[in-house]
Amino acid sequence: MNTRTTLSTVLVLLALDSAHASIASDAGNVPPDWHRIALSEHKRPTEYSAEQDSGRLVLHAHAAASALALAHAAPPDWRKRPTLRWRWKISAPLETADNRDGSREDAAARIVLTFEGDRHELSLLDQAALAIGSQYAGRTMAYATLMYIWSARDPVGTVIDNPHTSRVKMIVAANGPGGRWQNVSVNWAADYRRCFGEAAPELTGYGVMTDTDNTGETVDAWYGDISFAAH
Repeated sequence: MNTRTTLSTVLVLLALDSAHASIASDAGNVPPDWHRIALSEHKRPTEYSAEQDSGRLVLHAHAAASALALAHAAPPDWRKRPTLRWRWKISAPLETADNRDGSREDAAARIVLTFEGDRHELSLLDQAALAIGSQYAGRTMAYATLMYIWSARDPVGTVIDNPHTSRVKMIVAANGPGGRWQNVSVNWAADYRRCFGEAAPELTGYGVMTDTDNTGETVDAWYGDISFAAH
């Protein structure tokens, strides 16, 4: 297992906290106001583009032994919008990925939420990990990260602890063979409490990530209609 790869993966999952982005109005390349977060300058980036699908604009991700996240700022009224909805599709599940194994921790599709809270309430180990991560990445790491992933092996609803840090929790939101759109609706505030044992602090950002840098596989994913709602 590549130690640098493992660390940089954690940093990407924790770093979606300063993003400012908007959906493109036209198909084509992702516009410059999307906030890109690379694992490493030495890593091949996942390719993202906006395209039309049945008359609706979607975000297309193509990963080939690559990783890159795209991020957005949280909506200003996030406290009033605990429901998160989106639709997504993948070309096929990742055959060798295992989100419990740091050397195989990839996902064909991820929706990522980041939070900021009172860091003094964290354990000394977690505080040290965030401090080291912030120094390594050159940006302040998120207090906590909640992810919704497409899993090839785990049932929907399964909570998976990130193998590298307790400040990242993953919830399986979809599984199956891929090839068709799935609609997802979650209560992210309730999920945060279930995963971290406390009320959700400030929601700072959200984003998408398709990554295959650990498994070396190739996959396509499509994301559409990501929205926050009151119910």
